[in-house]
Amino acid sequence: MAVVGIIANPAASKDIRRLVAQGRVIPDWEKVNTVRRVMLGLQSVGIDQVVAMPDSSNLCRRARDDSHLSIEFSLLEMSALYTEGDTIRAAELMGGMGVDCLVTLGGDGTNRAAAKGCAATPLVALSTGTNNVFPAMVEGTLAGIAAGLVAQGKLPLDRVSTVSKTLEIHIDGEYQDLALVDVALSRERFVASRAIWDLSTLYEVFLTRGEPSSIGLSSVGGQLQPVSLDDNQGLRYVLGESTQGNSVTVTAPIAPGMVEEVAIADWQILNLGEPILVNQRHYTVAVDGERAFNAYPQQQLELVLQRNGPTVVDVHKAMQVAAEVGLLRR
Repeated sequence: MAVVGIIANPAASKDIRRLVAQGRVIPDWEKVNTVRRVMLGLQSVGIDQVVAMPDSSNLCRRARDDSHLSIEFSLLEMSALYTEGDTIRAAELMGGMGVDCLVTLGGDGTNRAAAKGCAATPLVALSTGTNNVFPAMVEGTLAGIAAGLVAQGKLPLDRVSTVSKTLEIHIDGEYQDLALVDVALSRERFVASRAIWDLSTLYEVFLTRGEPSSIGLSSVGGQLQPVSLDDNQGLRYVLGESTQGNSVTVTAPIAPGMVEEVAIADWQILNLGEPILVNQRHYTVAVDGERAFNAYPQQQLELVLQRNGPTVVDVHKAMQVAAEVGLLRR
C-alpha cells in the first residue's frame, strides 16, 4: 500500500521580504486549502494513507477535516520545536518508514531542509514561499494526482522527474552544509533577519541554476548564462565593478516587485564535481536565500556542484505521461 508524506511549512512567505519588497504572504487558511486539495488529488488516484509533519499552525490536521476526505491520516510521532530542524527530522522519519513520495509546501529553504533529512524519496515541491526557484507554482489537486501516481509506481521516474543539483559547502575540508539553488557570500557580520534582499551586501554568488524566468539571485545568473535544472553545470558571479573595466550590468528582478541594475565584475560556469576554493576572508554564508553561518579568514571555504539532491517530480510532465498511457481513463 503506497504512502505519501506531506510537509507544510507555516512560516513560508513570512520573512522580511514581505516588508522590504512586495513579497506575497500566503495565509494559513490558503495553505490549509492547498493541503486539502493535495489530499483530494491523492485520494482520487487510490492513495488511502497520508502521514504529515506536525506544525505550529496545524495545517495538515485542519486540512484533513473535510467530509469529502476518507483518506487515512496520521501525524509523525515527533517532538515539534517549530524550527527548520522539524522539517529535517520529518523528512528523515518519512524516509525511514518508506514513504513512497513526499509533497512539500514551502520555499527554497523548506525544500533544502527536506533534502537534508532525506533526498532519496521522490519529491513534489509546491511553492508557498517568497522568492522561490526550487518549488513550482502548481495547483494542489494536480500535485496530489501526480504524487499519488508516482507513489504507486505507475509513472516512470526517468520520464517525469529530474535528480536535482546541490552545492556542497566544505570548510577546511569538512562538509558543512548544502544548498539546492544558491550560496551567497555576504559582507554582513551577523545572521540577523536571515533573508537576503540587498545585493549590495554580497561579494559573490554560486548557483545550481540560473533561470531568466526566476526571481532573486538566480535571475541575475540567468541574464549572464541561462542554466537549467537539467544542465550539468552551475554558475558563479562576482558583484561589483571590475578592476579591468570589463564589468557588465544586468537588469534583474531580485525580489517581488524589485527590479534593479546589478553590476557584475566577473562570472564563470561551474562544472559538476570540480571544487571551487573561495578567497579567505570573513563571510556570512547564505544558503538558498537565507544567511546561515559565518566563515572566518583563517578558514578555507570550498564549494562543489553535485547532482545528488532530491528526485523532483515535474507535475506537468507527470500529467502528460499519465494522459499518454491512459492512467486516468477507463
